Amino acid sequence: MLEEKHKGLNMTDLTTRAKEVVAPLLEALYNTASSDIPAALSQVLSADCEIHYTHPFEDLVGPEELFTTVYGPLLKSIPALERRDYIVMAGEVNGSVWVGCGGFYTGVFDKPWLDIPPTKHVVQMRFHEFYRVVDNKVVEVQALWDIPALMMQANAWPMSPAIGVEWLVPGPATQDGRIVGPYDQAKSAASAGLVSDMLLGLTAFATEGVQGMQLDKYWHPSFYWYGPAGIGTSCGVDGFRHCHQIPFLNAMPDRIGSGGTGNLFGDGDYVGFTAWPGMRMTVTGDGWMGIAPSDKKITMRSLDFWRCENGLIRENWVLVDLLDVYSQLGVNVFNRMREITLHRR
Repeated sequence: MLEEKHKGLNMTDLTTRAKEVVAPLLEALYNTASSDIPAALSQVLSADCEIHYTHPFEDLVGPEELFTTVYGPLLKSIPALERRDYIVMAGEVNGSVWVGCGGFYTGVFDKPWLDIPPTKHVVQMRFHEFYRVVDNKVVEVQALWDIPALMMQANAWPMSPAIGVEWLVPGPATQDGRIVGPYDQAKSAASAGLVSDMLLGLTAFATEGVQGMQLDKYWHPSFYWYGPAGIGTSCGVDGFRHCHQIPFLNAMPDRIGSGGTGNLFGDGDYVGFTAWPGMRMTVTGDGWMGIAPSDKKITMRSLDFWRCENGLIRENWVLVDLLDVYSQLGVNVFNRMREITLHRR
C-alpha cells in the first residue's frame, strides 16, 4: 500500500527523498534576490496542494495562491528576504511522509506588511512549516509564522506582555538540525517514543496536577522551551511551569490533544509534530496571557519540534497561532494594532 502510494520514491529512504523534493523551495527562499519564487513553488507543490497557513491567511489552494496571498506581499515589504532553516527533518507516519522545517525569515523591513509599520531595520520572523510529500510533490502544507514577533519588533504589539523572555530564538545547541540521511530507524523511533511518553504523561494533570506529569523524568534539568512571541522562552521545569504551563492549564484545564489525528515522527535526535488543529479546550479560568475567562470553546494550532539528548528532551521549539486564538475569542489583534500605530501610518 505505502509502496504504491509513494511510487517513484526511493523506498530504502523515503525521508531523504522527501527532503530532496522540498529542497528547491528552501534554496529559492534563501536566495530570493536571484530566484524565481513562483517557479520554485510550482516545482515543489502540486497544483491542487492543500495549504493551511497561520492567521490571517488561513486555507489556500496551490502554489499560485500561496505566492499571491503570502510570499508576494511579504517580498514587497522585505525585498531582500532570506529564509534560514535550522531544522530540516522528515519521517514516515500514518501512511504519509512529512518534512518538518523550523527557522526564521529575515531581512530589512522596508514597507508595511499586514499594516505592521516598517522598521527600516533587520527583523526576524520565526516559522514552523510541515510538508506532506506524495509522488515527488508536496500535496499538503501546514505552516505557522510568528507574526506577533514582527509586531513586537515594530513596537506594535497591542496585547499583553509575555511572562517568558522575548529574544531571537536560537537553533539547536548542537547545530545539527538539518539532518542528512541515511535515516536512522532505531534512533528516530527512540526519540519519538520519548516524546510520545512525555506527552502521554501530560494527561495526568486532570487527576494529579502538574507534579503528576513527572516532567523531570523526561526533560533535561536545563532544557529550553522556546515558545512563540507573546509567551516567550523559559528554562528548566520550574521556568516552563511558571512562564507557561501553570497559567495555560489554569485557564484551560480541559484541554485535549488532536485525538490521534496528528502526526508525530522522529528523525535521529529530533521529533516533529503537526496537526491542524492540534488541541481543543474551553477558556474557563484566568491567568493565560491576560485573557479573561469566557467559557468559550476554541481550537489551537501548534506545530512543534523537540531535540533529544542521552535519553532526555533538551530543547523544544513551539509555535502557537495566537492570532487565531484571539480571533476565536472575538478580538481582532490587527485592528487594535492599527489603532495604536495610526499616528505612524
